[in-house]
Amino acid sequence: MRLFIAFIILSSNLLQAQVKTGIEVLGEKGFEPLMNKRVGLITNPTGVDSRLRSTADILFGAPEVNLVALFGPEHGIRGDFAAGEKVETATDAVTGLPLFSLYGATRKPTAAMLRDIDILVYDIQDIGSRSYTYISTMGLAMEAAAENGIEFMVLDRPNPLGGKKFEGPLVEYGFISFVSQFPVTYVHGFTTGELALFLNEEGLLESGPVNLTVIRMEGWDRDMLFEDTGLPWVPTSPHIPHVHSAYYYPVSGILGELYVYNIGVGYTLPFQLVGADWIDAGRLAVRLNNLELPGVIFRPVHFRPYYSVMSGTMVSGVQIHLTDVRKAELSLIQFWIMQEMKDLHPDKDPFELCDPARHDMFDKVVGTDQVRTAFSERFMVQDILEIWTRQEASFAEKAAEYFLY
Repeated sequence: MRLFIAFIILSSNLLQAQVKTGIEVLGEKGFEPLMNKRVGLITNPTGVDSRLRSTADILFGAPEVNLVALFGPEHGIRGDFAAGEKVETATDAVTGLPLFSLYGATRKPTAAMLRDIDILVYDIQDIGSRSYTYISTMGLAMEAAAENGIEFMVLDRPNPLGGKKFEGPLVEYGFISFVSQFPVTYVHGFTTGELALFLNEEGLLESGPVNLTVIRMEGWDRDMLFEDTGLPWVPTSPHIPHVHSAYYYPVSGILGELYVYNIGVGYTLPFQLVGADWIDAGRLAVRLNNLELPGVIFRPVHFRPYYSVMSGTMVSGVQIHLTDVRKAELSLIQFWIMQEMKDLHPDKDPFELCDPARHDMFDKVVGTDQVRTAFSERFMVQDILEIWTRQEASFAEKAAEYFLY
């Protein structure tokens, strides 16, 4: 009986979604923008409608649409590849269509892949942080479309963090990478469609502009967190299983690049924990709570990761509890944690404890080496505040020129 009631509640929620995503709006238009065109689709398991029907299957089954090829980003079009694992070019088992990899030998569609395509369609759920690779895939695919004279379409989806958060520095020249492909703030307030417009019209594509169409959502506004939309959450990757995982990703993801602490990856609370086998959990939680940071509280915790950093070892640290996502300065929380850990354990310098090669990845995710250089001097957040925040307001003002909602 309980399972039946839960199913009824879930079904009711799916039917009452306040927001219509781009794929649903496109369907209501009878797929008219795709008629008489050979379509290539870039998607993954998050490309679904409010009833969890795959965009790939929707377009493949629509008589009006000539879907001819699929393109898979990191984790693959059906989610059958682990983080960092190369996605193989193959034949899609469901549709029988060629499935080209954009996370293997190439991360940008080649001319050969696009030879029989008139328009590339992109439908992937982003999580609002620059280092998440799907937006890099989108930008490179836009460049490929422009270089090969084909159209590009984005089926828009919500930014889970809402549309008003802009945190962190822009990517500096010399730190461009697949985890920081374009000069936007670390936490960006764009929907994917808005970001595509921004890249296209600000001249940030090496190819020059592409013939771009964004199929807008209906019912979304910038104050909405994802749970306000009424839409179902599909894990965007193995360590973003729940919508709240997207809120925590910018809280600890940069710190996690050092591989010195376990950040809940390999345990049941990815990105919600910071632990090591030398941390005094109780004292750390007290010190962090005494900071009275907005929108967050900390709880001492002890856990044994099943895999990843310190797997099989009992570690101690804190669980991060976001009490108000809108008020919390998400991406700075990890630096406050490092500050207090270093003061409690002065012999544990994370930049010395880690493999020096991790410095490069840390800097690429941050978008500059200025933060690491300044912070490692005294491990004081006040030493990086100006670097971290100085571009936020001006970038948010520029970004607003491309808001669709």
